[in-house]
Amino acid sequence: MLKNKPGQRLAFLPGADVARLAECLVAFANGDGGLIVLGLDEDGRATEDIWEEEAEYALREAAALCRPPVPTHWQPVEIGQGALVGIQVPRSPDLHSLADGRILIRSHTRNRPLVGDEVRHLAATKNSAEFETDAAPGARPSDLDQEVIGDYLEQREKRGGAPIASTADLLYEIGAADRDGRPTTSGILLFGRNPQMFFPQSGLVFVKFMGTEPRGEDGGVGYGRRDELTGPLARIIDRAWNIIFEEMRVGAQVNNLEREEVTEYPRFAVREALVNAIAHRDYRITGRRIEIRMYANRMEIISPGGLPGYMTLDNLVEEHFSRNPRLVNGLFQWGYIEELGLGIDQMIEEMVNAGHKPPAFKAAPHSFTVTLSNKRERAAMPRWTRNMNERQARAMAFVQESGSITNREYRQFCPDVSAETLRLDLADLVERGLLLKIGAKKGTYYILK
Repeated sequence: MLKNKPGQRLAFLPGADVARLAECLVAFANGDGGLIVLGLDEDGRATEDIWEEEAEYALREAAALCRPPVPTHWQPVEIGQGALVGIQVPRSPDLHSLADGRILIRSHTRNRPLVGDEVRHLAATKNSAEFETDAAPGARPSDLDQEVIGDYLEQREKRGGAPIASTADLLYEIGAADRDGRPTTSGILLFGRNPQMFFPQSGLVFVKFMGTEPRGEDGGVGYGRRDELTGPLARIIDRAWNIIFEEMRVGAQVNNLEREEVTEYPRFAVREALVNAIAHRDYRITGRRIEIRMYANRMEIISPGGLPGYMTLDNLVEEHFSRNPRLVNGLFQWGYIEELGLGIDQMIEEMVNAGHKPPAFKAAPHSFTVTLSNKRERAAMPRWTRNMNERQARAMAFVQESGSITNREYRQFCPDVSAETLRLDLADLVERGLLLKIGAKKGTYYILK
């Protein structure tokens, strides 16, 4: 916990402040849930000891400000820095508000109030999440593949998952089976022997066209390759990735005297778009499967179902909301999702750093499309720029070309960003040993270290 920074599913509060605690409870419950830690500042430093009686009182008072009350689990935690309290907030099937009427969701590190259509969309999506825990019609425990479950348990343990009393208990805990052991929708999709027998729409179709339009080599209707993928979701991801990699062009470049393999599309961007399509599609929509269309100049990954909840194209990078929280958590524990809520911005970063245009996103009422272009608009950024934001990468490229950069020059190609943010960008590059600060005040400039 202490290695992570506050974000979409983690909040640090320095004290047992009732009002701030209530805001976090509502925001997490309305989203994908999360962990609130009392006794830490935003940088993860201990502020004051939080005693159990104090936390219990604050949590009781905060719950009274929530409509309806938010269910939680909490426990004290002793660390070298002091006594903390961790409060686990599960995703709730209800729509929660504060006593003053505000409906909040978690937006990266802040709790943002929803307005207008956002509230209606979130309320509609809340109900759809229960589809995951409905018993799959006609499914029996024997329809789950024990080999696939074993693979999941192995990967879950590697990621530090908590010990389990039994496989049956775990399947119930993660929503893959009900109390009687009957497989649920998410259980069949994750671990089923033949999920498509129950949900034919859960497969994937890969099609490769030789040109830039959906036509064959002779200009007529046709394609160069077509594959229909079936099986549990993890197997579909693996098979789809293998097919895409087979069809991607692979080259090489020399970087710092080392030969590097260069793929037609950045690996992470492709895998993230693929996993997102499978994790977030609307499995209630029948008659449509996920489609991957590879053209000569682009790749399109089309997922049935529009954006869930309050999500829009404008907040896609900063915010996160799962239509299928149990599927998402299952794929996260399996290792197919690196970190919850951080995929889209990394996908964009990988594309830009490799010299491509950012991914294009298209949201329709009943589908969502990610388009990756294979055209490189400029040379790929050096490997050591990969952990920077786009502004910092541009600053480093400017220093490489011109030999130095000043605050004024930085502001000229980032005119919409505050001067303080840009100053912190440069200070971060100095702290990381990439730039050297020369001079002081108005005479300050930066060179490569």
